[in-house]
Amino acid sequence: MTSTVPAIVILGQGSLATARRIQQRYPEALIHGLAGRVEGSDRPYTEFGATLRELYQQDTPIIALCAAGIVIRSLAPLLLEKGAEPPVLVVAEDGSAVVPLLGGLGGVNVMAREIAAALQVAPAITTSGELRFGTCLLNPPSGYRLGDLEQGKRFVSDLLAGEPVRIEGAAPWLDQAQLPQDAQARLAIRIDSAAGVPAANELRIYPRSVVVAVSAGATDVLASIEQALAQAGLAMQSVACLLTADSDMVRSELQQAASVLGVPLRFVTANGSVAQWLGDAIGHRASPRVSGDVAIAVAAQPLDPQRIGRPRGRLAVIGLGPGAAELMVPAVRAELDRATDVLGYETYVRMAGPFRADQIQHCTDNREEMQRARHAFELAAQGRSVVVVSSGDPGVFAMAAAVLEALHDSSDPAWHQVDLEILPGVSASLATAAQAGAPLGHDFCVMSLSDNLKPWSIIEKRLDLAAEADLALAFYNPISRSRPWQLGRALEIVAQHRTPGTPVVLGRDIGRPGQTLRVTTLGQLTPDQVDMRTMVLVGSSTTCVFPRAKGGDWVYTPRWYGDKPL
Repeated sequence: MTSTVPAIVILGQGSLATARRIQQRYPEALIHGLAGRVEGSDRPYTEFGATLRELYQQDTPIIALCAAGIVIRSLAPLLLEKGAEPPVLVVAEDGSAVVPLLGGLGGVNVMAREIAAALQVAPAITTSGELRFGTCLLNPPSGYRLGDLEQGKRFVSDLLAGEPVRIEGAAPWLDQAQLPQDAQARLAIRIDSAAGVPAANELRIYPRSVVVAVSAGATDVLASIEQALAQAGLAMQSVACLLTADSDMVRSELQQAASVLGVPLRFVTANGSVAQWLGDAIGHRASPRVSGDVAIAVAAQPLDPQRIGRPRGRLAVIGLGPGAAELMVPAVRAELDRATDVLGYETYVRMAGPFRADQIQHCTDNREEMQRARHAFELAAQGRSVVVVSSGDPGVFAMAAAVLEALHDSSDPAWHQVDLEILPGVSASLATAAQAGAPLGHDFCVMSLSDNLKPWSIIEKRLDLAAEADLALAFYNPISRSRPWQLGRALEIVAQHRTPGTPVVLGRDIGRPGQTLRVTTLGQLTPDQVDMRTMVLVGSSTTCVFPRAKGGDWVYTPRWYGDKPL
């Protein structure tokens, strides 16, 4: 069963009490409630079908408190093949029924029983094998891997037809199963790490008890691993993780090998031979076998990769967008959900929540960008999954530049081995422009009027040149209590190149509660109409305004100059 934290999705206020009862069983799960209909949910959403499909594609288990039909219709376009799906369950609004829909091989029936026990009802399990034998043979527990799914289906069909079975190897989870066992049976459930093609009458289950260590600088990694496993007579399906030196952390060949094997890649500080540091990493529970650049150790029991070495640290710099949950890109939401640590200006960190109890929040003042960036690398270099939060887009007057500058200035190799990614967000200028229409529809210039990090003389020069070039303008940080005069001066400069009737859009807190949008003109605009939370968009000479049918105005800058195209 997948270890991903489930999402509880509800459509109405009447489901919230039941959802909270389910949440007691899965404390890390968040309740997703339909905006405008549910108050008190952990995460609002605006469109049910799109939300379900997004969760499904992220391999997130789904617990939907609604009718089964709407879930089926929402996910139908994504249902490709059995065995590649997260658990999906529907629960009656009052908790009177628990129905597993999808994910039989992902542990959906286990979840159904857990939820039903929490709600004190019987789960509506219809899987023949589970009803007959009390277990899903094709879904072994964590630490074990099923061999061949298609062969497994035929195997279970033979069992359901009445054939007995014998168990070869240690399978403690089957001790309580109601299997028709017979020591002389033709069918066998075989649990071991040996290589070889399963017999036609076997259901092979592999304990993930093998660790493969690859020495630093090894070449042709995957071929070396395959050769070493073959020489040891071990199945690739029994590999629990790959282990290598932290000096090889950024080698793509190792990452590709781990991906092919379907196992995590873990790292250690290499001391001595590959056999020595492999033994140190797993606590000398087995004597490593060495084959060239590869060492292999086999434990008596399945291994937990999380207890072996450490992962490669990850640092993602993300943009929340303007503030509304529906304007946050899915990749950003997924990154926040996987993070161990979240860093940022306190206001933005709050916007990124809610968080699980095990996620650590590091809130700092808005001016502490470089300290925040360095702290993020220090955490990620320890193997943690770190997110640095910006509003809007992280590359637009936000944290991406500070993070890259911190890395550029650092000679610490551990920082340069961190898996760094920049994930975009909807910037305030684009969100405001979309609300107004398309005032940035042609060439435009984005500027910050803050002189905290650059001289005002440079701002004036750039303003003059951009206005002379007839670019539409977007002003970030237009005014503050410490800079009350600068917007007025900026407007004076722009007015030297634009007519008083030039359209201006003022968007305040766009994408957040209480947002306002106003269309005015350059001649009517005064600094007292703007504050630090206002985005100012100044049109070019071609920017047009016309009334909306429902009131207000549309503003757009056409994509042509001179004669209008036919």
